Amino acid sequence: MTEGNFVDYVKIFVTSGNGGKGSVHLHREKYITKGGPDGGDGGRGGHIILKGNSNYWTLYHLKFKRHFKAEHGGHGSKSRSTGADGQDVYIDVPLGTVIRNSNTNEVICEITNENQQEIVCKGGMGGRGNWHFKSSTNQTPRYAQPGIPHEEKQITLELKVLADVGLVGFPNAGKSTLLSVITSAKPKIADYEFTTLKPNLGIVKYRDFKTFVMADIPGIIEGAAQGKGLGHYFLRHIERNSVLLFLLSSESDDIVKQYEVLLNELKKYNPELLDKQRLIAISKSDLLDEKQTSKICLLYTSPSPRDRG
Repeated sequence: MTEGNFVDYVKIFVTSGNGGKGSVHLHREKYITKGGPDGGDGGRGGHIILKGNSNYWTLYHLKFKRHFKAEHGGHGSKSRSTGADGQDVYIDVPLGTVIRNSNTNEVICEITNENQQEIVCKGGMGGRGNWHFKSSTNQTPRYAQPGIPHEEKQITLELKVLADVGLVGFPNAGKSTLLSVITSAKPKIADYEFTTLKPNLGIVKYRDFKTFVMADIPGIIEGAAQGKGLGHYFLRHIERNSVLLFLLSSESDDIVKQYEVLLNELKKYNPELLDKQRLIAISKSDLLDEKQTSKICLLYTSPSPRDRG
């Protein structure tokens, strides 16, 4: 999903380096007539390595550069000299990035820690020089191993926002307004649904100069687990939040039903999401009357969809 400078989904093409060829060389030196084989090994091809970097919060830097290619390994040479290893290519990604094989959709790895490094494309191993193949019956081998070819693949990077508290609710429930009030974030706010199409992050300051990160997740509607209303793009950002704050609008006809719909969508998408700590907040509470207030009390006594079976 892309809007503005926030990019949380990108495909890139990566190619590692070829391994260098082993050398076929016979030693030549003054006064030494039969020096024997001394061809060196080829160097290793460069890797493509993904590295976690907490200074990045989006995949925007990969939006316009989609091809990455590592150097080839150097060839072996005389005097058993090994070829130089190809230079590795490091790609910085934000924490919370999931890497998939674009063809099979298989998860290759996940980057969740600072400076975590994962090789997504291994460089080819260098070939062995002819001195490895000498024997009593073959004292001057005139052959060597070629280097192992490179790997190439298309990978998909998906960013799942890492936050301490995630705001979950229907569209136009007041999530962006809450974030703009308690943090310095400036999300887009308007009186229509799906104003927010990308997660917004803000830092909340509280006592003793401590802080925590709050994420404004785009609105979820009924059927989101099946992809309705871009549900798959939005729901994945909830997986990495420690606490879920459900923000329900008092303007809804049935607040209890609204809460149950949200829980049900989380359960369909990933049942483990219901194991997270949950908080409930009512926006626009000044519009509530006594009858609506009594209904809201049921939220704290009724079992969740997971508890029911």
